[in-house]
Amino acid sequence: MFYFYILYSNTRDKHYLGHTSELSERLKKHNTNHKGFTGGISDWKLVYSEPYGSKLEAYARERQVKKWKSRKRIMELIEKSSSEHSD
Repeated sequence: MFYFYILYSNTRDKHYLGHTSELSERLKKHNTNHKGFTGGISDWKLVYSEPYGSKLEAYARERQVKKWKSRKRIMELIEKSSSEHSD
């Protein structure tokens, strides 16, 4: 199983979009002190994920959402998912 995921950092007030086969391990890595966009910040939280049957599908979804270039649309996606899970 592969996942498209969205992380959020309160410190940066930014979202990070990615894909992985190991959500919990990937989140741990994002919260370590490493080089890169998520490095040096340790408050990244998983706020959204979608499961896919292949790495290619998860990566395609990541690219699709990144092309939106819209914080508003990303927030709507997260909020829609939250409301669906609270029913």
